[in-house]
Amino acid sequence: MKDAQLRERMAARLLAAQTPWGRARLNLYVKWKRVAWNFTIGFAYFLKRVFDIGVSIIAILLLAPVFLGIALAVKMDGGPIFFRQTRYGLHGCEFGMLKFRSMCVDAEARLKDLLAKNEKKEGITFKMKDDPRITKIGRIIRKTSLDELPQFWNVLKGEMSIVGPRPPVRREVELYEQRHRRRFNVKPGITCLWQVGEREGGLFEIGDRNTIDFEEQVDLDVRYIESQSFWKDLWLLLKTVPAIIFGKGA
Repeated sequence: MKDAQLRERMAARLLAAQTPWGRARLNLYVKWKRVAWNFTIGFAYFLKRVFDIGVSIIAILLLAPVFLGIALAVKMDGGPIFFRQTRYGLHGCEFGMLKFRSMCVDAEARLKDLLAKNEKKEGITFKMKDDPRITKIGRIIRKTSLDELPQFWNVLKGEMSIVGPRPPVRREVELYEQRHRRRFNVKPGITCLWQVGEREGGLFEIGDRNTIDFEEQVDLDVRYIESQSFWKDLWLLLKTVPAIIFGKGA
């Protein structure tokens, strides 16, 4: 019944569009729909940006003592406090992502000697349980994801978002297929679906991200991109805390 009514409505509109007044009404309707859609999308981006800025400022202020403590511990371990790495974000553009340094100074140069021990079968991302490049303090801050805290500065600069696909490094991007590049349709984030182990879409679902392979990571990122919302971002941010506490994000 509804299909028949819809067909009748469409037929009436097509018939009306054959007259000058009908064409004018149709053009006005199309323009109004376009304006309404652009406003909706623009407001969603604005709301997300306000959310990103607000959360980042609050986090930096509240966690200032933690920032200071980690900075002193990393400095005492020898070498620079921060590690700035080239990552790829929105539209595939490069930016410098910040972390508290958790590895030895020459970690990037030593990576090529460790690729044969990669625990990730697909070979695009790298994971090694007992990575010899990680420092003593680095093991602690990586286990608790405290090494990621400086990325709130990347969020404030507009290079990242609180929630979004994790930004890849150059070596990973060079191995991407075309479907993997859909991740670049939004800003990269500090946390995301696979970071908290949400695989089935459960409201309270938290799992081990280390069991998620690269292809599933991409699928989960695409799912987020296609269904993102303010409330989803807020809930994923809240779920990140227990994911870290219970070791699911380690």
